[in-house]
Amino acid sequence: MPDKSSHPHLHADPETALAEAMESAPRFSETTDNVTVTVRTFWLDDQSHPENHQYAWAYHISIENERKDTFQLLSRSWEIVDGLGRKEHVHGDGVVGEQPVIAPHEQFDYTSGAMLTTPTGFMRGTYHMVEPRSGHRFDVSIPVFSLDSPHDSTLVH
Repeated sequence: MPDKSSHPHLHADPETALAEAMESAPRFSETTDNVTVTVRTFWLDDQSHPENHQYAWAYHISIENERKDTFQLLSRSWEIVDGLGRKEHVHGDGVVGEQPVIAPHEQFDYTSGAMLTTPTGFMRGTYHMVEPRSGHRFDVSIPVFSLDSPHDSTLVH
């Protein structure tokens, strides 16, 4: 077993390692209509294969409700742009198989991923919400976030 004192980045507790990785990850945040969406991105070296033009990232998203009313996330719309400017539009119900209901002063967190054929790119999007009590529908912006791999030295994002 490795001596942790000589390797300060090694942790016996995976949750501690994850918490430290989350804190050091790039953070992108935007507030729309008292809903704050924060995105943190992570390069996935073990799932990327640059020799095959496969570059993988995970992103962790927190959706915080600072509104007076409960809302439900019904669907999402994404625009994914690779390093060559090619755009892909993705639409779907909910997130990670859920349509979460978020009460006032609560938040919902999830992690998902993206694969590009270029070593850089970015994503942005919109969540489509509804307040179940009133039926009022509204959209919340997902901030633009960059996907920059260690395999490209010309970071433009």
